[in-house]
Amino acid sequence: MGAYKLLPLDRRPDLLDAAAKWFHQQWGAPEEAYRESMAESLETGGPVPRWYLALEGPAIIAGLGVIENDFHDRPDLAPNICAVFVEEAHRRQGIAGALLERACRDMAEAGIRTLYLLTDHTGFYERYGWEFYCMAQGDGEASMSRMYRKITPP
Repeated sequence: MGAYKLLPLDRRPDLLDAAAKWFHQQWGAPEEAYRESMAESLETGGPVPRWYLALEGPAIIAGLGVIENDFHDRPDLAPNICAVFVEEAHRRQGIAGALLERACRDMAEAGIRTLYLLTDHTGFYERYGWEFYCMAQGDGEASMSRMYRKITPP
């Protein structure tokens, strides 16, 4: 692990606005949608939704979320890891893997045994123990995307 700190947003609720803005900048989804999901995660204290950040000093360098449905046509496949992103200058350092591992461990501790992830990547998530499960249609997407599944340890 490098000189970054990995933590769930509930450990640093003061970063909610900065995190919502950061995820919006990476993915283009409405900043308010991120803010609402993050606020819900802080209010309920439950495992879903939940947001994770990797910080280098005060800067957000990576993050991901755990939400019920990542805007696809398979609501039966839930919850979903979403919005996985690592700033380009920090890639290939194991940060995405550390975020995924932390989220999966926390979900396992909360009794959630299966997680899903919708992506267009091939080969990346397999390195972290995810398996291709099926194809799914993302909302507003012209083509199908790959749905991965991860069984969390008991």
